[in-house]
Amino acid sequence: MNLSPSPEPGDERLAAAIAAARLAAAETLRWFGSPRLAVEKKADASPVTQADRAAEAILRQELLAAFPEDAFLGEETGATPGRSGYEWVCDPIDGTKSFVRGVPLYATLVGCRQAGRGILGVIAIPALDEMAYAAVGGGAWHVRGDAAVVPARVSDRGGIADGLVCSSDFVDFGRWSAGSAAGVAARGRLDAAAGLVRTWGDGYGYLLVATGRAEVMIDPRLNPWDAAAVEVVVTEAGGRFSDWHGRPRIDAGDGVATNGLVHDEVLRIVGAGG
Repeated sequence: MNLSPSPEPGDERLAAAIAAARLAAAETLRWFGSPRLAVEKKADASPVTQADRAAEAILRQELLAAFPEDAFLGEETGATPGRSGYEWVCDPIDGTKSFVRGVPLYATLVGCRQAGRGILGVIAIPALDEMAYAAVGGGAWHVRGDAAVVPARVSDRGGIADGLVCSSDFVDFGRWSAGSAAGVAARGRLDAAAGLVRTWGDGYGYLLVATGRAEVMIDPRLNPWDAAAVEVVVTEAGGRFSDWHGRPRIDAGDGVATNGLVHDEVLRIVGAGG
């Protein structure tokens, strides 16, 4: 597996993020498809495995060894305070449900924020040997296997009628907003308006938007560790990321990323947050 992009980024935190993501991604692959993989349930009934914990331990160790004054927030181990003003926000396996079933569309996500604003992001898709990364002001970049690094750019399609919309599962839409009826209605309007809808959710859906292969990725339930990395990658690729009210934030509990051209259309369709 070669997730080492070239040329090397000049930003030292981005370089550290890419290196840490590579190591964590390799750790997930040690467990991917293994009969020894044990699945537990967390308090919120979501699955967690030893691969999640081991990969997050690598991210925490590598990033805080490089920047010991930084803060760290991980899905599995929570928050570690820092003094530098920088915070790493990571998800070792975004899409654990896919991971435990042997589906390769899971991601390792590494984001970094300064004073509450995203400054870099890495989306690694370990089982597909694919990565996109970005730093604010430096553009977004994409690499597959041993191929050359190329710019990551969103598509130029101006309407979702001929676009691809990705989303998380139907259950999440049913739980969104004040009740299931609002979520189901929003999902129905989106399905009717879009040219093609697929539930290639989690970090992979955001990667598809950032690389021009999908126009929309919409999430009715989103945590900061799901969003921190993808926000920067999508926006640096020329797209737009917001919550369902159109606000550029990662902590609202929902999110949508688009090529920018269809963003307002999507918000109108789902009711701008219900």
